Amino acid sequence: MQPLINKQVVLGVSGGIAAYKSAELIRRLRDAGAEVRVVMTQAAREFITPLTLQALSGHPVHGDLLDPEAEAAMGHIELARWADLVLIAPATADLMARLAQGRGDDLLTTLVLATDAPIALAPAMNQAMWRDAATQANLELLLARGVKVFGPGSGGQACGDVGPGRMLEPTDIAARAAECFQRGSLSGKHVLINAGPTREALDPVRYISNHSSGKMGFALAEAAVEAGARVTLVAGPVNLPTPARVARVDVVSAQDMLAACEAALPADLFIASAAVADYRPANCAEQKLKKTPGSDDGMTLTLVRNPDILATLAAHPQRPWTVGFAAETHDLMTYAADKLQRKNLDLIIANDVSQSGIGFNSEDNAVTLIDRALNSSVLPRASKTKLAREIIARIADLMATTNKHKEA
Repeated sequence: MQPLINKQVVLGVSGGIAAYKSAELIRRLRDAGAEVRVVMTQAAREFITPLTLQALSGHPVHGDLLDPEAEAAMGHIELARWADLVLIAPATADLMARLAQGRGDDLLTTLVLATDAPIALAPAMNQAMWRDAATQANLELLLARGVKVFGPGSGGQACGDVGPGRMLEPTDIAARAAECFQRGSLSGKHVLINAGPTREALDPVRYISNHSSGKMGFALAEAAVEAGARVTLVAGPVNLPTPARVARVDVVSAQDMLAACEAALPADLFIASAAVADYRPANCAEQKLKKTPGSDDGMTLTLVRNPDILATLAAHPQRPWTVGFAAETHDLMTYAADKLQRKNLDLIIANDVSQSGIGFNSEDNAVTLIDRALNSSVLPRASKTKLAREIIARIADLMATTNKHKEA
């Protein structure tokens, strides 16, 4: 169940007897690598206590839409943005009806309305309620909107009836949740990504660098693996764990990074998300540079240009499909479009790092994609993990279109 590693799942629990299975479902999701936050309806608390689900998930359980304390910690909008998947298990007939009507009269239904994440339901109800025409009409409406439905199963029920309406077992639900993340859009492709800053040494102690955390590049590497790619990640000095099934190469300087990227070729796709230092000191002192005692004199540094990794790979004889980043503080679209054309890129991803809450060292980002024809599309603020999946999906579509045109 690899696709659940590092995934963020909001588990909604509504008020049915099958709510006791939610405890086991949390364990199965976490065993598969997911982080789980639980939202309970008021009725669900009559069947299982929030304390039980809090202990199993490792996070406070959310339940009240207008709870000031909960809103201060992680409000419903933040929770909606946080989710990679909203999974409701059990989903009662009443909850399905309210979702079909688009109601937002409690925290769980409001969260469903506010999220861009996939939504999945594991129905659980009496067999007669499941077969009722109203429930089936609600089911068809939800399916038409893209909601995924897991089950229900068939068999003996708590009321003594036998028939369809049993919630699937937690192991089955967790497996189906994992399938929500399985994509093959880059299957068989080799994706090369660079990420993080570079450090250009002044002496054995000091260096020139920048604020890049590498989080966006690492999220892209994880998303590319999900899409079926073989991924090589060339990383500058960052404090991030290596995503599962990613081949990581650690480097320090821009020259190191270029050498590692060229050594990783051939690749089908190169995503240059690293914040590479444009300049390096002309000479690195062998010993630590000292101040002159009693002097207020400054220091003069002579800097030379670093190699342009992005332009070099875009002009390489083994040129991959090439994606660049433009992190700017002003005139974002002008600079990004110029960089796209000047460096012969297939796509550029522009983001305004002057905005608070996105860009360097943040968990979120918001970007604009610009292709060769200067068509642009905006991806609004979201977690870097979620944004990376959308970027990879867009890249895969553009690569497929490019290949079709070449074949034609």
